[in-house]
Amino acid sequence: MMMMNNLPSSRSEKGLSIQTCFPEIKSVVNSASSLGDYKTSVATCSDIGITMKCGFGQIASNAVAQINSEAIDYDVSFQQGAMSQSCAASGEVERNHFTAYVSLHLAALKGDWEYAKSFLMLNPRAVSASITRNQETALHIAAGARHTVFVQELVNIMTPDNLELQNKVGNTALCFAAASGIKKIAEVMVNKNQNLPSIRGSEGATPLCMAALLGHRDMVWYLYSVTKDTDLKEEDRIELLIAVINTGLFDVALDLIRHHPELAIARDGNGETALHVLARKPLAFVSGSQLGIRQRCIYSLPGIRAVLNTKQTQLQALKLVKRLWKRVLMLDDSKIGELLRKPSRLLFTAAKLGNVEFITVLIRMCPDLIWKVDDHSQSIFHIAVLHRQESIFNLIHAIGAHKDLIAAYKDENNNNMLHLTGKLAPPDRLKIDSGAALQLRRELHWFKEVEKVVQPSYRESENSEGKTPHILFSEEHEKLLREGEKWMKDTASSCMLVATLIATVMFAAAFTMPGGNDNHTGRPICLRKVSFLVFVVSNALALFSSTTAILMFLSILTSRYAEEDFLHSLPNKLIIGLAALFISIATMMVAFGTTLFLVLGKEFSSIAIPIASVAFVPVTLFAMLQFPLFSDTINHLYGFSIFSGPNHHLFY
Repeated sequence: MMMMNNLPSSRSEKGLSIQTCFPEIKSVVNSASSLGDYKTSVATCSDIGITMKCGFGQIASNAVAQINSEAIDYDVSFQQGAMSQSCAASGEVERNHFTAYVSLHLAALKGDWEYAKSFLMLNPRAVSASITRNQETALHIAAGARHTVFVQELVNIMTPDNLELQNKVGNTALCFAAASGIKKIAEVMVNKNQNLPSIRGSEGATPLCMAALLGHRDMVWYLYSVTKDTDLKEEDRIELLIAVINTGLFDVALDLIRHHPELAIARDGNGETALHVLARKPLAFVSGSQLGIRQRCIYSLPGIRAVLNTKQTQLQALKLVKRLWKRVLMLDDSKIGELLRKPSRLLFTAAKLGNVEFITVLIRMCPDLIWKVDDHSQSIFHIAVLHRQESIFNLIHAIGAHKDLIAAYKDENNNNMLHLTGKLAPPDRLKIDSGAALQLRRELHWFKEVEKVVQPSYRESENSEGKTPHILFSEEHEKLLREGEKWMKDTASSCMLVATLIATVMFAAAFTMPGGNDNHTGRPICLRKVSFLVFVVSNALALFSSTTAILMFLSILTSRYAEEDFLHSLPNKLIIGLAALFISIATMMVAFGTTLFLVLGKEFSSIAIPIASVAFVPVTLFAMLQFPLFSDTINHLYGFSIFSGPNHHLFY
C-alpha cells in the first residue's frame, strides 16, 4: 500500500491550481510536436487525448480522430498486444513499451469494455500496467474520460492496491475521477479502497481539493464526506476553503467554517483570507434590483431551477460573509486593521470592483468602517469615484451629514474627491457605453454628481501639482473629447448621406403618381383608392422625417464640440436624427409597397404581397443594427440615473 505524499515546500508559496495539480496537460502537448517516430507519436497522441479528456474539454475526440486517420484500428492493435505477449515469453525486450497498449488506451478512452475485456484476458498484467508516457493505467484513462460502466467493470477485477497506483506526477485514478466530476466513478473506487481519498496527488493536493478547484459540487460533497478529517492539514483546509469560494460552492464553505471557525482568519499561500477572495467576487452578490428588465422578468417566473439555485447561492454568499466577518470582529483592533489594509486592502478591493453587498454587510456589522482609509488616505467612496463604481458611491447618501466630512478627505497628493473624478475612468468602466461620445457623457455626469457632494471651495482647490478639478478633467479627457467629436461626426455624416438619398427619392416620387393621371383633369386616376392615400401619407412622412434627420445631423456637424455639448445637446440631436431616419426608412418602404399594389392591381396580388413583405427586411435590419446605440443614448438622457438618492437600507 502506498504511503501518503508529503506536502512540497513550494505549495505554501504559490498555492494550488488545476495546472499544478495536472501538469501533464502542458508537458504532454509540448512534447508531441518534437516527435518524429511513428509509433511514439501514436502513443503521444493517445496521451494528449486522455489528458485533455480528463474533465477539461472535448479535445480527446480530435486526438482519437487523428489516431484513426493513421489507420490504427482495434484489430491491428490487438495483434500487437498478442505479439508483445509472445515476445515477453521468449525473453525479447519490447522496443516500445507503450505501443503495445495503444489499443487498450483507445478502448478506455472510448469506453469500449468488451474489447478491453478481451485484451485483458490475453494480457492480465495490463490491468495495472502503465500504458501512457505519463504512467497512467487504463483506470486513469477511463475515469478521466467519464466512462462509468468501464470503470465499474475494471475495478471489479482489480485489487485494492491497484487502485492506489499513481502516475508520473503522483495522481491516482481517483484524482482523475475528481476532475471528471462523475460522482458514481469515485464511489466505485472508494468502495473498493477507502484509503484513496487520503492519497495525495500532484503538489500534495488531495482529490477533494482537485474537485473543488473545478467546481464539481456533487463530487466535492461526496469526497468531503469520505475524506478523514485527520488526513487534512491546516493548509489543506484553507486551500479547500479558497477553492470552493472561487468556484461558488458557498454551501461547502459554510460547512467548513462551521466545523473549523479558525479558517475565517487563516491565510493561504498568497497571504489572503477567505474574505479577500469574497471581496473580489461582486457577481456572487448581485441582487435582483441590479438586474436588467429581462433578467428580472425571468427571475419572477416560478419553478426555474437555475434561478432558484442562483438566489440560493447569493444568500449563501451573504451568509458566509456575515459568519466570516463576525469571527474577524472577535480579534483585537490591531489585527482587524491589519486584515483591512494588508495584503490586499480588503475593504478597498471590494469598493474597486463594486461589490456593494459585501461592503454593506461589513458596514452593518461595523459602522466605523465608513471612516477607514487606505495607504493613500482614500476612503471607500474615494475609491468608488476613482473606479466609477456608482453602486458604492451611492452609499454616501445614506450616512447623512457625515458625508460632508468624508467628502472633505484629501489624499497624499492633496487630491479631493472631485480631483479623482477628473481623472480618466479605467478602460473596463469606459467600455460600458457604446461610442466615445457617450463615454465622455458618463464622465461628465460623474463630475457633475460628485460636484454636488464636495464643499463649494473644493471645486476650485488645487492639488499638489497646482491643478483644479476642472483643469485636471480637461487634461485627462482631451483624447476622449477628440475621439467623441470624431465618432459623432462620422456617425452624423453616414446617417445624413442616407437621409439625403431618401429625401431625394421621396421628393421625386411625390410628382410621379402611381397609376398615372387623368388626361382631362390632371388628377391621379387612383385618387379615391385607400392604397393611394396610404402612398401619399407615407411618402410625405418619409420626405418630412428624412429632411428632419438631415437638419439634425447637419446641426451635429456644425456644433462647437465643447465638453458641455456632450452632456445634453449632442445626444439629444443624435436621438432625434436616428429616430427621424428610422421613420423615413419605414415610411419609404410603406410607400414602395402601396405603389406595387396600385400598379399591379388585385390580379397580381400574389406577386405584390411577397415583394412588399420583403421590403420590410431593410427596416428590421436597420432597427436591429442601430437599436443598441439608440437605446444606450435614450437611457443616458431619459432613463434612470446611475446615481440614486439616499439609500436608507445601508444600516439595517
